[in-house]
Formats: sequence, structure tokens, C-alpha cells
Amino acid sequence: MTARPANAHQARLLRLLRDGGPESRARLGDRVDLSRSKLAVEVDRLLETGLVVADGLAASRGGRRSHNIRLAPHLRFLGVDIGATSVDVAVTNAELEVLGHLNHPMDVREGPVAVFEQVLSMAAKLRDSGLADTFDGAGIGVPGPVRFPEGVPVAPPIMPGWDGFPVREALSQELGCPVMVDNDVNLMALGEQQAGVARSVGDFLCVKIGTGIGCGIVVGGTVHRGATGSAGDIGHIQVEPEGRLCACGNRGCLEAHFSGAALARDAEDAARAGQSAELAARLVASGRLTAADVAAAAAAGDATSLLLIREGGNSVGQVVAGLVSFFNPALVVIGGGVTGLGHTLLAAVRAQVYRRSLPLATGNLPIVLGELGPVAGVTGAARLISDHLFSPA
Repeated sequence: MTARPANAHQARLLRLLRDGGPESRARLGDRVDLSRSKLAVEVDRLLETGLVVADGLAASRGGRRSHNIRLAPHLRFLGVDIGATSVDVAVTNAELEVLGHLNHPMDVREGPVAVFEQVLSMAAKLRDSGLADTFDGAGIGVPGPVRFPEGVPVAPPIMPGWDGFPVREALSQELGCPVMVDNDVNLMALGEQQAGVARSVGDFLCVKIGTGIGCGIVVGGTVHRGATGSAGDIGHIQVEPEGRLCACGNRGCLEAHFSGAALARDAEDAARAGQSAELAARLVASGRLTAADVAAAAAAGDATSLLLIREGGNSVGQVVAGLVSFFNPALVVIGGGVTGLGHTLLAAVRAQVYRRSLPLATGNLPIVLGELGPVAGVTGAARLISDHLFSPA
């Protein structure tokens, strides 16, 4: 990308075109607080930069027809969502439509060098397929706390070797474009806000249940990261005093009692104890169990799997109920890999929240599964970098 908007008016026009698609000058004028002459000046300056292009004549509103304006069709953003056990990489256009998406199993514990070699290989494959000549910017999500201004992970419990690694600087050099880095759950929240279930909501919580558990907090349409970037780290809220030892070093954390990893461990214990023939058969067949195995066993009616899911949902609901009472969101979104557990999990979370929180907070509160599934994170990553690039330099 060779240009950035010169002022807040241009930035707002770019974001309107990103979120709403091609628009006529006349309708853009209806949506921004600018005189017709001032709007014409700002649009003409954006046309000169190449960030927007003319897109034919708009429908007549009486009198002289206006021209449509759209974001430049050649702009491309790279979205990268690094999870604990896999990597998703996608290319989007400037309107954040996913043009191509790749997923690859990858253990984040292999360290940043190995993970980024895989990311760069996937990015090259997408580029070479003809989806992009170059990338104008990239958004990166990692499964741990991030010091946002510097784009650096800080003491991430499930990411040995990543503490202090200069993710933004390293990838910007390799990709040759601006890069922004954030926690993966914040990007999931941005993705659901951009193109998913939270499109029309300004204040919501997005709870990601995967190998770990985190929460994206959106206030007034903006992600709240806290003073040092660690807001929403709900996986380390205690749900059971003197409970299980957690990867963070404390005991009784939510993440230690229910997450993808905890559920798989509990399922294997139940299978070996003879509590579930269905889980035992799956364990013999593959040598290990995953949350997906528990979901499949529950769908087949396995009572032990259903109980494990309900107990986990109760723990999540206990924590979310406290968040709802404190924050009073308009929506709670449940996402992440463990949402394959579906409505059994959702029902347990809802029951706890509606029972524990005050009626004023829950009387009109939807608690729903996310809509975007595996592309939520990469969509949010593209949204993150576009927010940066569509801001005044």
C-alpha cells in the first residue's frame, strides 16, 4: 500500500466503503457530516491516491446521476490466526471478503521460527494461486497475551519460546508490508463484528473455547484491551478453590477444568475407567481423544460425554455470569473449536448465566454460537490491519 488517508474524513469514507461496499457520492454524502463541496474534495483526493476507484454510474435519484465509488479492487490483506494446534491463513480483498483460506495442523509449542515458516509457506501458496500479487497489510492473531502497541507476546502460558518475540517486526520484514498483532480471541470478536453474528451490536463479549479459553470485550464497537493488553484472560479466573493445577501455575482456573485440552483429558480418564464404551472404543481406535471425539460421542447419545459437556458448560457459565453482571453486554458470543459441542454446551452456559445474573442484565440478553467458525479469526485479522491502514498516517 503506497498511501494512507490524510485525515479523519478520508478514513471514515474508506471504512464506510469497506463495510458497506460500493456507494454513490450522493449516498456517501448522506452518511457523513460534510458539505457537498468538501466531500467532493476528499473523494477526489482518495481517487488520486489509488485507494478508491470510480465504479460506474449510480442509480438516478433525480437530476444528474452520481458516480459509484469503491475501494481499489487490487488491495489485498493477509489474515493469520495462529491457534494452539493449527494455523489458519487467508487472503481478503479490501472489503474483507475471504478470497482464499488454508488451514494446517501446527503445534504452537514448536516456537515462533517454525510456526512462521509455516505461515509464510501458506501465504506464498495463496499468493502464487493468483489471489494476490502482493499483500498491502497483514493481521496476526496469537493464542496468548499481547503487548498491543509493540505487537509482542508477553509470558503466554501455552506458548513456550514466544515471550518477547518481535512478531510484528519479524513478519513485516518477511512479508514486506505493515503488520498488526493481537490476541486471537480479540480477532475472533472483530471477525464476528465484521461479518458474523455481532454485526449490529456495539457492546458484546466473545468467549473463545479452544485449547484454552479467552474473552474478547467490545465496548462501543471497539475492542477493549486493557492497560497492558491482557483484558479478557478469563481462562485464569478461579472456578474451584484448590482445584486442578493450571499451566499458568495457579490452581482451579477455568481453563484447567474446561477447555479443549481439559475435556480431552477427562474423556480419556473416563474411557480408561470404564465409564463409557463409546469413548473407550474411540480411544482404542486412535490412541488419544479430542474434544471432537467427545462431541461425536455425545451426538451418539453417550451419557458420559453429555455429562462432561454439561459440567464444562456450567463452569464457563459461572464465569460468564460474573462478566455479564459486571459489563452488561447486549450479546454473548460463544466460539472456538469446542463449539462443535453445540447446543448441549450452549444450554449449560445459558442456564448458569440466566440463573446467576440479575434479570436487568439478562432479561434481553442473547447467548449464541458464533457464525463464522474457522474464518472468524482470519476475518478479524484482516479487519485489524484494515482499521490501522484506513486511519490517518
